[in-house]
Amino acid sequence: MDVRVRHPHAPGDAPTMPGNGAVTRSTLRQQIADALRDEVLAGRLQPGQAFTVKEIAEQYGVSATPVREALVDLSAQGLLEADQHRGFRVREYSLGDFRGMIEARTLVIDGMFRALDAGHEAFRDPGNPRTSAALAVVRRRGEEAQRAAGSGDLTVLIGYDLRFWRELSALFGNPYLGDFLHRLRVQSWVCAVQHLRRLPDLRGMLWAGHTALVDALAARDTAAARAVVAEYNAHSLALIERLAAA
Repeated sequence: MDVRVRHPHAPGDAPTMPGNGAVTRSTLRQQIADALRDEVLAGRLQPGQAFTVKEIAEQYGVSATPVREALVDLSAQGLLEADQHRGFRVREYSLGDFRGMIEARTLVIDGMFRALDAGHEAFRDPGNPRTSAALAVVRRRGEEAQRAAGSGDLTVLIGYDLRFWRELSALFGNPYLGDFLHRLRVQSWVCAVQHLRRLPDLRGMLWAGHTALVDALAARDTAAARAVVAEYNAHSLALIERLAAA
């Protein structure tokens, strides 16, 4: 069975990894998990598609152990489901799941805004060079995401969007919050792409308000930031509801 995954390296070769030293099992495990997650987000692994550890190991030219560990990790993240005695399958999310994800990530983001209202350390001094530099980096990610959205390049948009929210949440100094929000955002993209990938042209259809959100936060205007997020949620939900109905 061809699960149509791209090889991170040629079969039988050592995978290429940054840095020096031998590749450990944990880095190979993460490399495989990242590659498979990208396949799901790209729509090459479809919702409901099943495969075994052996099939993935053969596709990647590696042993079964790191593959099994990577698949278990992706199952824990909600991207795959274990199919007892038969392997794994890409999880199929419903429209109700998507609504729940939006609600959950909104609660997390609103917690970040409340921290800002309370004078969170990272934003107490808007003129702080470190804060300004960090916001500038996040804004550049947002600009790239907006360009990708405008051109309808979903793959590039997802990459920059995930980095944008990861780096934005890091400004609040709580890695648990950032990890949770990142997981929710990956899941919501997995849910959305099964509908979005069916469209031949996405230009002008994807949300592109990243820089407006950064500007609102830089000005400590949480009311404006909440309005941007609310518009984003409404836009995303209306689009996916329309595509699901079609």
